[in-house]
Amino acid sequence: MAQIITIKGDKREVSSKDSAHLLRNKGSVPAIIYGDKTDPVPIALNLLDLEKEIKKQGFFSKQLQIEINGSTERVLPREIQFHPVNQKILHIDFLRISDTTKINVSVGVIFLNEEESPGLKRGGVINIVKREIELIGPVVKIPEKIEVDLTGLDIGDSVHIGGIKLPEGVTPTITDRDFTIASIAAPTVVEEVEEKPEEEEGEEEDGEEKAEGTTEEESEGDKEDSGKKEEQKKPEENKK
Repeated sequence: MAQIITIKGDKREVSSKDSAHLLRNKGSVPAIIYGDKTDPVPIALNLLDLEKEIKKQGFFSKQLQIEINGSTERVLPREIQFHPVNQKILHIDFLRISDTTKINVSVGVIFLNEEESPGLKRGGVINIVKREIELIGPVVKIPEKIEVDLTGLDIGDSVHIGGIKLPEGVTPTITDRDFTIASIAAPTVVEEVEEKPEEEEGEEEDGEEKAEGTTEEESEGDKEDSGKKEEQKKPEENKK
C-alpha cells in the first residue's frame, strides 16, 4: 500500500439519530474510527471529498490519513452503508491501523499486455474467474492491486495464484489449492441460418400460381365431360 490519501474531517457529538440526519443535510457524512486498542472516535467527513475517493478503483485496499482538528488518524476503509433507494452514503467505518497491523482485505485484479497474448490476437477472450482476491498480511505490504501479465498466453492457457508474485509476508486467504484467476478461452462461434434469395422465392410463387391455374382448367374440363354424358343419356330416354 504505497499511496496514502489525506482527507479532512471533524469530530462530532453522538447525541441522537437526528444529529446524523442534520449532518447529511449539510453535505457531511457521519463516520467512526475504531481499532488498535483505542477508543472509537466519531467524525464527520465532507460528502464530495469522500465520493471522489470511493469512485476510484481499490478504495477498500487504500490507506487513508484523516486530519481531525490538528491530529491525524491512519485508517483503512472497512464498511460503507448506503441508502436503499437513492444510494447516498449514510455512514462509513474506518479501521485504525499502524505498521504492525495485520489485516484481511480484498484486492482488485487488473490484466496487462493483452496485445502480447497470441490467444487474444487469434480472437480468443479473457475468461475472468476472480476479479478480486482476498489477501492477508501486514497492512504496509498489502498491494493496492494484483497485476496479471497476459504476455505469451494462448487459447487454453490459464493463470493461477501460484504464478503471481506477492510481497513477502502476504498470502491469499485460500491456501488449500492453486486456484485459477483467469484463462484464455476460444471465441464463441454462432451459426447463422441462411436465407433464401429473393429470386428463388419469386420462382416458387410463380410455380404455385401455375399449379393453381392448371387445377382450374382441369375442373372446367371435368364439367364439360359431365355435360356431354348427360346429353348422350337424354336421346336414349326419349327412345324409351
